[in-house]
Amino acid sequence: MPGLDRKQVEHKLPIKEGYLPVKQVRRRMSMEIELKVKEEIERLVKARFIRPAIYADWLANIVPVLKRKIGAVRICVDYKNLNEASPKDEYPMPMADMLIDVAAHNQILSFMDGNAGYNQILVAKEDIHKTVFMCPGHIGAFEYTVIPFGLRNAGATYQ
Repeated sequence: MPGLDRKQVEHKLPIKEGYLPVKQVRRRMSMEIELKVKEEIERLVKARFIRPAIYADWLANIVPVLKRKIGAVRICVDYKNLNEASPKDEYPMPMADMLIDVAAHNQILSFMDGNAGYNQILVAKEDIHKTVFMCPGHIGAFEYTVIPFGLRNAGATYQ
């Protein structure tokens, strides 16, 4: 999937003064979940949404979420430490009724898929190393090159 140009938009991850990088303790998972996580990691690497990480100051765990209907796993990353260290962008969300009123007189109304939209916005090159997460077993550590869900201010950047 093609991404947006960095000159147009990119997601930055500033850190508040006084915060040090945190490496979370590894979580254990069953072998069955580990195999499904490996499949999802391979899919994300092939799509170029993540890449292997070599050195990590910040290191987060994954929280696998099982999709019951299809038996696949969605990978969510526990960015609680990174989010705590990042200042909140206080950009207010527009009110839904105002958006509807503004759109009422237009000929065409389009909707964006949130997942595809997030995957088109790149993380700033100097901040990619902050998105590192570890996988169970010998799968390794990876870092996001596009905005992952769960990061503070991701919604504001997407908006």
